[in-house]
Amino acid sequence: MGDPLLGLRADTLAMLRRHGLLRLLVERETVAEALAGETLDPSVAEEARLLFRQQRGLDSEQALAAFQTSQGLRAEDLAWQMELPARLKQHAQVHYGHKAEARFLRRKSELDRVVYSLLRVRDGLLARELYFRISAGEASFADLAARFTEGPEKATNGIVGPVPLTQAHPVLAEKLRIASPGVLMEPFPLAEWWLVVRLERYTPAIFDEAMAERMASELFDEWVQQEAARRLLAIVDSQPSALSA
Repeated sequence: MGDPLLGLRADTLAMLRRHGLLRLLVERETVAEALAGETLDPSVAEEARLLFRQQRGLDSEQALAAFQTSQGLRAEDLAWQMELPARLKQHAQVHYGHKAEARFLRRKSELDRVVYSLLRVRDGLLARELYFRISAGEASFADLAARFTEGPEKATNGIVGPVPLTQAHPVLAEKLRIASPGVLMEPFPLAEWWLVVRLERYTPAIFDEAMAERMASELFDEWVQQEAARRLLAIVDSQPSALSA
């Protein structure tokens, strides 16, 4: 059976491209075809419908009907949209759940999160002076960061996070990885800066049920992106070139 998207008329494709919707259509159709065989348990389907209505404030049948009309949906289209998150979750668990832990282990360093205090200045002598003042208890890290730090952390009194550990510069990330919470690091240079840093909290990612669902969902999303790219290329290749038109 051929790809139904290849049957789109040239003027329809042109309109979709103009409005930046062609890739989105291909992705959505790829998802729909992948989920075509999914059957939800009635209780799961009902829960999905209730959640959809709660999220959009559709607390009456009249409100639901008005929403359907405003979106130009048929009853089956509305049902599909209401149940889609549950279908996605079920499909990802069934088809990618067995690969979720391996993906988690590959990505764990990206998933670990940290909160740290950061003070950056361009003058190494000033950095050391601020380090000693914090160490001696003469001033708090937050107060000195608010006064002296030259980065965006100034707006948060030096606090950064919680953020993935890998979001930090590799040199800083490695220091945070081996640091003990609450221990002030001696000033160290990084690019044009001198940094004073204290790890406040390190939260390693754990492979629990929620993480397993997230990893399975990411794997399915990756497949969708790859398949959509392949289909999009086939659609483009199927159209006559400007020279042959």
